Amino acid sequence: MLVDIVPVGEVTPRVKREASAALRLVYDCDVTVHDDQPIPETAYDAGRDQYRAEDLIETVGRVGGGEKNIGITSQDLYYRRRNYVFGLAYLNGSGSVISTHRLRTSSDGGVSTKPAIDVFADRVRKEVVHEIGHTLGLEHCDNSKCVMSFSPTVREVDVKEENLCGTCSRLVR
Repeated sequence: MLVDIVPVGEVTPRVKREASAALRLVYDCDVTVHDDQPIPETAYDAGRDQYRAEDLIETVGRVGGGEKNIGITSQDLYYRRRNYVFGLAYLNGSGSVISTHRLRTSSDGGVSTKPAIDVFADRVRKEVVHEIGHTLGLEHCDNSKCVMSFSPTVREVDVKEENLCGTCSRLVR
């Protein structure tokens, strides 16, 4: 499987490396990282001061040519009525996106003694693996340690592991 990472807006080299490494490790896939793409002006919602996640997935789909494509942006994303999302993916589809915007918060719920930059890197890896999991047909998992568990706050992101649980792993193999 080939996964294309499409940075939307400016994305740091470390974020690109962390995302790429996590995908290779968990899904044993090939990964290509594209050049940074401009943020589509039409995705911005001035009333919310946020960007529509689904519009960024469309951009990713036009640029990425992998079997699975994931956009990474530092912009704050939302989807429908949700206040924000860490990411969005189409179940069994090819497109997905994550936002690093809210992953940068210093609050980790007290579960980590790591430096903040390492906590942020862990979160990026988990969210990339999570969203690609949805494109592979995985839904949210009831196991709070599984990377596919639903995580509406960074505290839940910090609690889960970077890997799929045994059940989810069997579903994608």
